[in-house]
Amino acid sequence: MILLYMMSAFYILAGLNHFRAPGFYMPMMPPYIPGPKRMIYLSGLAEIVFGALLLWPPARSFAAWSLIFMLIIFFSVHIYMYQERNTVFRKIPNLIIIARLPLQFVLIFLAYLYT
Repeated sequence: MILLYMMSAFYILAGLNHFRAPGFYMPMMPPYIPGPKRMIYLSGLAEIVFGALLLWPPARSFAAWSLIFMLIIFFSVHIYMYQERNTVFRKIPNLIIIARLPLQFVLIFLAYLYT
């Protein structure tokens, strides 16, 4: 249960951060995503909602599958960051950018535990 509470808190706090500091996420948005600021807010809202739903047993599986779907979609953002690591993201250490790619699979696996 500790892992479940940690996951829920992680997604809720990450989602809240989308509203607290949307400018932080703007450079991460690939140019092919329409309405990037709107997408930042929508993804933040989704993280809050699905993170909270993880704690409600009847909705836990739905929330976990929804988070998996989101993480797969977010993978394109991480690939974009990797592709632009020497230009847009040159101030971020390559190790951090590269580490985010396999981290997505870990997060997907953790969410899958609750499907």
